[in-house]
Amino acid sequence: MRKIVVGIGGSSGSIYAKVLLDKLAQAQTQLTAVGIVMSDNAKFNWEYELGNKAYKEYDFDFYEKKDFMAPFASGSAQYDTMIVCPCSMGLMARIAHGISDDLITRAADVILKERRQLILVPRDAPYNLIHINNMKVITEAGGIICPASPSFYSRPQTMEEVAATVVDRLLDLAKIKQSTYRWSE
Repeated sequence: MRKIVVGIGGSSGSIYAKVLLDKLAQAQTQLTAVGIVMSDNAKFNWEYELGNKAYKEYDFDFYEKKDFMAPFASGSAQYDTMIVCPCSMGLMARIAHGISDDLITRAADVILKERRQLILVPRDAPYNLIHINNMKVITEAGGIICPASPSFYSRPQTMEEVAATVVDRLLDLAKIKQSTYRWSE
């Protein structure tokens, strides 16, 4: 059983967050807790890109970005995995440099200090040297950088299927069992 925090950052790519939440909802028997924190820009982008406010309909525990009383703001709550999807470069920079100015960055800091699993999903491209150095800092601190780079082996037909090629990789990294396309299987 896993306890997962999902931070939804404000970069474009709300489809990735939606597919992630959909798949976590399907995997709830493997999860004891799912905490969600969305930035203001994440909510705006979801509404703009997906044309709805469906993020309000998920049966997860949602926390405001300044709610430092959320359980995963402390290592004692023992959340084992945090996925930030999508992760803007500004959010990544704050995480890389320990600037815990909201609940997403505080939770990421806690996950790293407790030596648990932090997975960041940058969607921006191209990268400049500052971005690459921030990725290096996070990787050296024990985090995983999993860019939102879809694969096409499974011949996805819809935007959600394309996004799922990235999200399925995230679920594998988070050790959540799933049925998905596997190369040569």
